[in-house]
Amino acid sequence: MATYTPGKMIECTIQSVPLAKGPKDTIARLMRRDPATAKALRAGQRIRRQTTPTTGRGGRVWYIRPRCGKVVKVAKGQSWQMPYTPDIARDLESVASYLSVK
Repeated sequence: MATYTPGKMIECTIQSVPLAKGPKDTIARLMRRDPATAKALRAGQRIRRQTTPTTGRGGRVWYIRPRCGKVVKVAKGQSWQMPYTPDIARDLESVASYLSVK
């Protein structure tokens, strides 16, 4: 990780899928840093905000909040690009055995 400079685009590819929930969640969190994925998540958030159904309960407006869509899927062979920042160094090190980083 010492060779990467902040702001440099890195490409990560999943070599093997972890069995434990923690590393899977870490990989999914890193995948959501991809600019295209982040854009899709923002678009979904905007659509949910615009189309949230409401109902009346006790004279008040209640919002029925829809769940967020799952944009990323942790599977072998999935790859994504993201800008490197120092705050993700420890996450990358913790899942380095499951990823190849270029």
